[in-house]
Amino acid sequence: MLDSGPLGMVTNPKTTSAVCQECKLWLDSLPEKGYQVVLPEIADYEVRRELRRAGSREQGAESREQGAGSREQGA
Repeated sequence: MLDSGPLGMVTNPKTTSAVCQECKLWLDSLPEKGYQVVLPEIADYEVRRELRRAGSREQGAESREQGAGSREQGA
C-alpha cells in the first residue's frame, strides 16, 4: 500500500532530487518482482489536490509576470 508521501515523490514532474529518482525506480521495480501496488483513495486525492494547487500557483505567477510586463510597456 502506497502512502501519499512516496506517491508525491514519484509524481512530482519537476523534481531532480536523487531520492525522488530512487523512489521512482523502486516503484517501477515492484511489479517486476510480483508485487501489486495499491493506492488508497485518500492518498490519490491528496496528491492530485497538491498537484492542482501547485499548477494554479504557477499559473498565477505567470499571469502576474505578464501583467507586470504589460504595465512596464504602457508606462
